[in-house]
Amino acid sequence: MKEISEILKAYTQAKSEGKKTALATVVKVEGSSYRQPGARMLVTEDGQLTGAISGGCLEGDALRKALLSINQKQNKLVTYNTSNEEDAEVGLQLGCNGIVHILFEYINEDAGNNPIQLLKQLELERKEAVIVTVFSLKRNAFQTGTTLFFRKDNPLINYNNDLNLISDVKEVLESKTSVVKKLQEENDNEALIEYVKPSISLIIAGAGNDIQPLVKMASVLGWKITIAEGRATHATSKRFPEASQISVVKPEHFLDQVIIDDQTYFLLMTHNYKYDLTVLKSLLQTNYHYVGILGPKSKFNRMLDDLLIEGITVNEEHLSRIHSPVGLDIGAETSEEIALSIIAEIKAVASECAGTSLKYKSGKIHNEIHYGK
Repeated sequence: MKEISEILKAYTQAKSEGKKTALATVVKVEGSSYRQPGARMLVTEDGQLTGAISGGCLEGDALRKALLSINQKQNKLVTYNTSNEEDAEVGLQLGCNGIVHILFEYINEDAGNNPIQLLKQLELERKEAVIVTVFSLKRNAFQTGTTLFFRKDNPLINYNNDLNLISDVKEVLESKTSVVKKLQEENDNEALIEYVKPSISLIIAGAGNDIQPLVKMASVLGWKITIAEGRATHATSKRFPEASQISVVKPEHFLDQVIIDDQTYFLLMTHNYKYDLTVLKSLLQTNYHYVGILGPKSKFNRMLDDLLIEGITVNEEHLSRIHSPVGLDIGAETSEEIALSIIAEIKAVASECAGTSLKYKSGKIHNEIHYGK
């Protein structure tokens, strides 16, 4: 979502300056690639790039292709064969051992549901959604482009009934897994049916100095950050300019203004035992997904004992979602290192990964996109 948000901001700026734009989207990958289907990059007519479709190796040539799309006001599909270092036509010598198909879409500002308008729907609500991009690998074929936005309980936006994709779209939303599917048509179209979830909402109890590097790192990742605690001298926008919301609240009211969903992650880091304990007690009454508690295991065991005295038993399901001590074991000592450890653990949990070294992973680095028939 951060990449999409930055693209939307860049488009708004370009539009205000009267600049034409094109959107480049990775729609299909065969073999290995630095970026996977769904990666996007906005290109302005004066060559400004926002987002990324590779690690930097394709962007130069992609700029030229995007400018061609802008000048001709047409969508174009370009295939890069990064597995053939001797390919004189490509001449990129990337060594990624993959074929990357990138769709370039001219953004027609007069079109009611152009690709940018569909992407903007993602920011209207904190709910998962599906975006469909239709393309063809056939030479000189018409490229439909980004053509559908779908969110549960909401009407379909820009839907073409001829595509017969509604069942596939709903299946992707249910499975939370993007797919690339060939369409049963004469023009050999395929569709990237992309699952998009909202950005992480990080709710932090605490506003001490050790929170500052944590907030800066989370901000770089595009997470929405909320800070709340009891000290008015610490919970200030001057100390945390990257935070979306800062509140001075008593622990019993900590959750009053908080919306909890699958992308909400809590951190208890006030260094005030009673404050953290009260917030944890409130969280146990909710359907929270993750809570990390700063401090040693002995602190958490004390919390469990104190809760038990109050007649509150923390069951196994709750324990599976509580991370205490919080963070990955990377030997962190300083505030910055601890922040890195915590951010890494949250990212691992959000991605349903173990958080171990990639050298021990037997499969591919990235989660694979399913390619249907």
